[in-house]
Amino acid sequence: MSRPISDRSMSDLPLSDLPATEHLATHEVENQPVPRASRDPWADDPVIRHWAGVMGGREDHLAATGRRLDDPAAWQAAEEARRDKPRAVLFGRDGRRLDEVRFNPGYHQLMQLGLSSGYANAAHDGAPGGHVTHLAVNYMFSQIEPGVCCPLTMTYAGIPALRADPELEKTWRPKLLSDEHDPSIAPVEAKRGATLGMAMTEKQGGSDVRTNSTRAERDGEHYRLTGHKWFCSAPMSDGFLTLAQAEGGLTCFLVPRWLEGERNAIRLQRLKDKLGNHANASSEIEYQGALAHRLGEEGRGVRTIIEMVHHTRLDTSMAPAGFMRAALSEAHWWAASRRVFQRTLVDQPLMRSVLADLALDWEGAVALSMIAARAFDGDTAEDRAFARIAVALGKYLNNKRVGPVVGEAMEVLGGMGYVEETPLPMLYREAPLNGIWEGSGNVICLDILRTLAKEPLAGEVLTDCLKGATGSDRRYDAALQAHQSRWPKGPEEAEARWFCESLAQLLTAAVLIRHGTGAVADGYVATRLAGERGHVYGAVSGLDTAAILERLGPPG
Repeated sequence: MSRPISDRSMSDLPLSDLPATEHLATHEVENQPVPRASRDPWADDPVIRHWAGVMGGREDHLAATGRRLDDPAAWQAAEEARRDKPRAVLFGRDGRRLDEVRFNPGYHQLMQLGLSSGYANAAHDGAPGGHVTHLAVNYMFSQIEPGVCCPLTMTYAGIPALRADPELEKTWRPKLLSDEHDPSIAPVEAKRGATLGMAMTEKQGGSDVRTNSTRAERDGEHYRLTGHKWFCSAPMSDGFLTLAQAEGGLTCFLVPRWLEGERNAIRLQRLKDKLGNHANASSEIEYQGALAHRLGEEGRGVRTIIEMVHHTRLDTSMAPAGFMRAALSEAHWWAASRRVFQRTLVDQPLMRSVLADLALDWEGAVALSMIAARAFDGDTAEDRAFARIAVALGKYLNNKRVGPVVGEAMEVLGGMGYVEETPLPMLYREAPLNGIWEGSGNVICLDILRTLAKEPLAGEVLTDCLKGATGSDRRYDAALQAHQSRWPKGPEEAEARWFCESLAQLLTAAVLIRHGTGAVADGYVATRLAGERGHVYGAVSGLDTAAILERLGPPG
């Protein structure tokens, strides 16, 4: 097992931790903020502390996680895992198939750090506030290395789907709940801990999984799968949830990576050369008679795997908030340290307007995701219905906001924001990913419409939440009335994006009004609902910039 982050030697630390020479032969180095080796993503962030507390998260657990992440070696491990990408090892020197992926040690160190911080198991250990706590951990890790979040999220999300088969759950659940990262090649029964991946997408269907052509044929108590998967996330996981056509229709299966004494017939074709998410391996695979365990009844594959999708969507709604936070933290640190035109950047009115405007979407994203997580922690039919609709609204809106927020933060740093030595290029590459993963924008919008049409309780609890915020801000009340008047029976499909954006912003505003601070709620309603703004960030007036920027925490 890899060394704990805190046990790494000084030689492993980033170069920025060593004394730097400021007196150069031609000039003095000045007006350049000293790079931060690390930061505590809990203690330095008033927003996540506020919302985790309001929604019932385990604050002591999260504070301890923040302290563990405030380690230069953790941030260096993340950088090394990104720069040294995973490599496919398809064959051994003797020509026999291996179908393995090799990772930089930093990847394994962060996987261990994530699992031991409760990323995968906090939501399922029976203690109160599990999903809120999990989501706050996801938010913190997304700021450091989003690549490891993919396998950690799928492991967290796959656990509820196992309830469809008590025997499989009995074998796999304890391993998935482990706080140990065990990358060894061994069947799940022999491992200290295990991870889950997902392999659903095929070339001909994409999001339309009912067109999947992978075949499942009975083999005694098990099945054998034959077919191609265009995307398999985290191919070195210990098992994969996948869909295949059985005699009774599209069915969900759990495919183990390793069997007793042999490799399962999962052939790794190639790793995808992606825009970002470089520390994580995404792949194309073929099942060539791979042994599989049926999970749930034949013909009910979508209903079974939707449990996993529902939970991964929660994480894909919060990860953009983590990216926004990381980008704004960098921009705030730079602006507070850099002097331009005889004044510190952060003291200049125009810069303050830009940062405050960006911060409204960041805190709105945290609030919207956190209220969904609180519903996941509930146990009533109303909680489940609200979770279903709120997580889809959060995934849609937050992912549409994150790219422009990161781009503006990059611009705050000027040319340095475009340089790989800063985290901004990495964050910019990551920004589109969660909007694509587990359903792109159109898919999510159509899902929202179906939910409201087919699950009346979801619409009822959502309406109750929206009405609960009325009476305190006439602009919010007017925006809610305008939305209901525009779509009294829901929108036509062509207007789905407009409808979903409006509904998600109303829900965000309602949560901010009921549970947030006055300056943020007022600014969000004024600019996002009442239209008191231009069309770009910073084109605003009348914001309480001092109070909003205080939510960014210390600049570094």
